[in-house]
Amino acid sequence: MRHAPQGAGAVTGPDCVDLKGKRVLVFIVAYNAATTIEKVLTRIPASLHTPEVEVLIIDDSSKDDTFRNGLRFQRQNSAFKITVLRTPENQGYGGNQKLGYQYAIDNNFDIVALVHGDGQYAPEKLPALLAPLLAGEADAVFGSRMIDKRAARAGGMPLYKWIGNQILTAFQNRMLGAALSEFHSGYRLYATKALAQIPFERNTNNFHFDTEIIIQLVLKNLRIAELPIPTYYGDEICHVNGMKYAADIFLTMLRARAHQMNIFFDRKFDVNPPEETYDLKLGFESSHTAAIAAARPGSHILDVGCGSGYIGLELLKKGCRVTGMDRYVPEASEAPGQINFICWDLDRKEFPVNVSQFDQIFMLDIIEHLKAPEEFLDELRFATGCKRPEIIMTTANVAFLATRAMLLFGQFNYGKKGILDATHTRLFTFRSLAELLKQSGYKLLEIRGIPAPFPKALGHNWFSRLLVRLNGALIRISRGLFSYQIFVCAEAAPTVDNLLHETISGSDALRANVQSRVA
Repeated sequence: MRHAPQGAGAVTGPDCVDLKGKRVLVFIVAYNAATTIEKVLTRIPASLHTPEVEVLIIDDSSKDDTFRNGLRFQRQNSAFKITVLRTPENQGYGGNQKLGYQYAIDNNFDIVALVHGDGQYAPEKLPALLAPLLAGEADAVFGSRMIDKRAARAGGMPLYKWIGNQILTAFQNRMLGAALSEFHSGYRLYATKALAQIPFERNTNNFHFDTEIIIQLVLKNLRIAELPIPTYYGDEICHVNGMKYAADIFLTMLRARAHQMNIFFDRKFDVNPPEETYDLKLGFESSHTAAIAAARPGSHILDVGCGSGYIGLELLKKGCRVTGMDRYVPEASEAPGQINFICWDLDRKEFPVNVSQFDQIFMLDIIEHLKAPEEFLDELRFATGCKRPEIIMTTANVAFLATRAMLLFGQFNYGKKGILDATHTRLFTFRSLAELLKQSGYKLLEIRGIPAPFPKALGHNWFSRLLVRLNGALIRISRGLFSYQIFVCAEAAPTVDNLLHETISGSDALRANVQSRVA
């Protein structure tokens, strides 16, 4: 944090601000700001001297008289209510913000405006920055020094900081798919309703807290507005280690992107509810395209774990008759196509339908969700009678390169999607899945690897399709290492009991035929 000389380059706000009945908290983070805190307070525009506006100062265990000077100003001024707090121990820049935002939420403020106690960011700009929030046009407003990049240099921003700011911002925009002019301004205003929707308490206590909260806002699809602010640099003390800050930003963005791609789960970026069903993975080599290709035209198919029936719709296009079975199925009025849906808990042992009538049984990304897959496969085989239907099965490959790399670095964390989906109860490799099928009495007809669904993570473009092809080539070298999923085609063999009945009935028919010929 940096401070500007009193009144230097001050920007006069509008004479009157219509707060529209909203309560605003001006939250001042302060550390060793004894010489500047009172100046910052006096620069808050008169238009904000209303009962709806309060000021909160949190002194982060400063080594100077920041707390005492804040109290002195509080006693001598009554333009607005001022609350001065001091942390029991230093919380860091991010930790201090957490306290202020929680205070704003707990005390029912509508808006919280972050101001630095060293005066780096002009309090005179508060009325202008409040406008988008008051108008309901944004969930967060950032004061940006880089909307006019020349003004930032003219305001004294050192060249190396100016260049570094732009490089980091460009990298962060690219990783997040955002278009902000600056990620590194500390002048920010938030709607407390927006803050209440994101887990900011899980963020770092260090300076890259500001980056983590932007990531959370973007992933939550909350609206961010930017407005220009003046740049001040003087004889202030900088508490930020530039190289460490840049490294922290880089690693944070990699973690966030990995979380988006379901490679690595990070709770602080887990801001959206879980998906009830997964989208189809079509247009590239995937478990879905492999399964659809394996469907025999005109066959009668039981789709176990059918979800909303998206795969079933594709099977209907091949002239198949489809029965879908799942714990959650669409309402009759919303059911797609001519699919017959059956609502059923797949962890129950019995089946609600005559399984022997089906030619093929699809189990796409299902077996890993079952509590007892061995019992399920046994019951399925028994229910097929002597018909020997074909089983089309897909599941995640826990031995995939990314999972192995996580283990190498001591990570094995579950998330919402991907191989380590938190709803997975059993995980398989090629060998363990083949052994499970063999011991359950199934004849393995085909087992092969499926590439990672790069187009789902990176969009359908030439680069993602190239990655799928490269992944496919690597699978041919080592399917256990490079396969994201396992595709299996198997045949359910009759149980000994069923085969005995088939043998007896077949023998009876054969005996009768032989005897008729002899007679």
